[in-house]
Amino acid sequence: MPKQTHITPNPQGGWDSTDTGNSRASKHFDRKEEAMRWGREHSRRIGSELVEHNRNGQISRKDSHGHDTYPPQG
Repeated sequence: MPKQTHITPNPQGGWDSTDTGNSRASKHFDRKEEAMRWGREHSRRIGSELVEHNRNGQISRKDSHGHDTYPPQG
């Protein structure tokens, strides 16, 4: 399984950034924009895929910053 950094809504409010395999959030934010900014930099630093979730928890977007195991032909 590739490394992933998830930006998810926190049930008590705000947003969390959590890496795959961790049971606790790496960092908590009041606003999604702050969480995405920090998550993108963190994801680039550790070479993971950034996974953005909507308020309802569904995945809305993915952005790969690590080694892409299946690069598109082009």
